[in-house]
Amino acid sequence: MPYTDGHSHTLENEADIVVIGGGVGGCAAALAAARTGKKVIMTEETDWIGGQLTSQAVPPDEHPWIEQFGCTRTYRQFRDGVRDYYRRHYPLTAQARADVRLNPGNGGVSRLCHEPRAALAVLQEMLAPYVGSGRLQILTRHRIEAAEVDGDRVRAVTVRNLANDSLVTLTADYVLDATECGDVLPLAGAEYVTGAESKAQTGEPNALESGAEPQDMQGFTYCFAMDYLEGEDHTIPRPERYDFWRQYKADFWPDRLLSWTGVRPMTLEPVSYELFEGTEKYSLFYYRRIIDRSNFEDGFYPGSITLVNWPQNDYWLGSVIDVSPEDRERHLWDAKQLSLSLLYWLQTEAPRPDGGFGYPGLRLRKDIVGTEDGLAMYPYIRESRRIKAEFTVLEQHVSTACRPDGKAETFPDSVGIGCYRIDLHPSTGNRHYLDISSLPFQIPLGSLIPVRMNNLLPACKNLGVTHITNGCYRLHPVEWNIGEAAGFLASRCLDRGLTPRELRASESELREFQRMLVSYGIELAWPSVHPV
Repeated sequence: MPYTDGHSHTLENEADIVVIGGGVGGCAAALAAARTGKKVIMTEETDWIGGQLTSQAVPPDEHPWIEQFGCTRTYRQFRDGVRDYYRRHYPLTAQARADVRLNPGNGGVSRLCHEPRAALAVLQEMLAPYVGSGRLQILTRHRIEAAEVDGDRVRAVTVRNLANDSLVTLTADYVLDATECGDVLPLAGAEYVTGAESKAQTGEPNALESGAEPQDMQGFTYCFAMDYLEGEDHTIPRPERYDFWRQYKADFWPDRLLSWTGVRPMTLEPVSYELFEGTEKYSLFYYRRIIDRSNFEDGFYPGSITLVNWPQNDYWLGSVIDVSPEDRERHLWDAKQLSLSLLYWLQTEAPRPDGGFGYPGLRLRKDIVGTEDGLAMYPYIRESRRIKAEFTVLEQHVSTACRPDGKAETFPDSVGIGCYRIDLHPSTGNRHYLDISSLPFQIPLGSLIPVRMNNLLPACKNLGVTHITNGCYRLHPVEWNIGEAAGFLASRCLDRGLTPRELRASESELREFQRMLVSYGIELAWPSVHPV
């Protein structure tokens, strides 16, 4: 990396492809580009690459057929790698070790609930050959600061090294935005959308009747991990905002947020939770349990571990996108206060089935998420800025209610597939869940191509979708597929001397690109019959 002496100067580096953001999509994009021989630089704001899987600590949300099909080959390698990581390094019971579909946490949310550090280790292992060969450079703790644009092209981006406050200018033929909030888009002057569109704009049945609301976005969450040690007291200090959050009740919520009452997202009917399994109520500890101690030799784990990403710590009092730096920091702080208040309430005041109150044995596992405050390194962001794209996926393309033939829209320019319900959490516009059925869908290439910019590509949930369809395009295996397709697209365009829109516009080039994707293990269409 060439540089000159003096703190006022900026370091410089160049590559074929720069990936800004080292989350799920960013890792997949960097892997794809490096596999095709390109020199790649990937930056990541936190200490850990992996995004949702690591720095946000969220076990993967996946569709029912994930063990058989419906993801890319490399995503399957990641999933297999997690299981192999536990088999190689952990004292599993004989039964757990023999289980080909080992689920370390046996949680209810996923067939593969695991610790963030396991995902981090596997991702680093997958990228290691390209780091070692010099094709891939990973810059953790680097945050995007600026972009230099020449017409419809991004010429360079500048990132800040958060460890020493120095600046690094990265020059590349292609820049991929894999940040959690789509942070490259405004800096590059790219056309983008935020928040909820209106029905007049999209025609979507569930879009807003009253007009678009750019600041109406899904709530975000600061996740944390905890275990339970009966008879011990691990009560945290009383959070500064505890009195506020203890009393807080949204107009649309059936009870105080810090309570055992929630709602069924699909029907909005009140539902009662409990902490541990024991009655017919839904166990929140079981929901995102990432370590089930019964999978391991007796005594290895003092208690099972759960990841707290629950209805009670979704934060919807304000967004962190396109607001002032002061408002952004205030909402991030308050979201942390909500999560800590939830834990304190669980430890001290939560009603117990035996008539008592509080579970002081709940222990905040700072080591699991790698932070001093015990909260994930980065908030779980469900909705980011989204490019204005050549093609935007609408509710009409994927919603079960909109598709009388029972099939999602067929996209001839498919670059992958995904499946998840349209799952929107309560929003900063004080709106409730929207949770409706969607059909197994494709990812159209047109949704990865900005309307104007020629060498800037989305590589995660910032593609051409709406507020509504973001609800099914934002999950782990889909984000991985989006990033992988973007990495291959940039590489292919470099090889062919084409822009992404030129490739898409050429029937022959598009088909060759799709054949390339298939050869690398990307599924472009769903099988006609899904096994039960």
